[in-house]
Amino acid sequence: MIRLESILTPGRSLVNVPGGSKKRVLEQIANLIGTDVPGLDRQEVFESLIAREKLGSTGFGNGIAIPHCRLKGCASPVSALLHLDAPIDFDAIDGAPVDLLFVLLVPEAATDAHLELLRQIASMLDRKEIRDRLRAADSSTALYQVVLDGQNES
Repeated sequence: MIRLESILTPGRSLVNVPGGSKKRVLEQIANLIGTDVPGLDRQEVFESLIAREKLGSTGFGNGIAIPHCRLKGCASPVSALLHLDAPIDFDAIDGAPVDLLFVLLVPEAATDAHLELLRQIASMLDRKEIRDRLRAADSSTALYQVVLDGQNES
């Protein structure tokens, strides 16, 4: 089983990210990943995330979104976690604005392992105490640590 800590890094766990709009946040995610992960193109990441959102919002309630997509140049799963400085409208199913985004990019030939990763992320974020701790984290390292702890508790 792939563990979240093997695909997320403290450098891709950001707090106080300026939001603004859904498009702007997806752009920031693409820039972050495009800069941090060799071989992934920012524009391609952005367009793939936008295309996925057009199929239906990845905002799944409680102020959380899990933007995800399959990507040609992606050799193995990549993740990022952002806590926005202010919630934004993300067309979430419960209509609530989103301030926590857990991003998952997987190779084009996505497998059951990737669906399992999405399930892991969703079930962790389904727990109120984890969401509260993520929102309370005041640094990248603290945010990353909540994910590590959250995984070990599930």
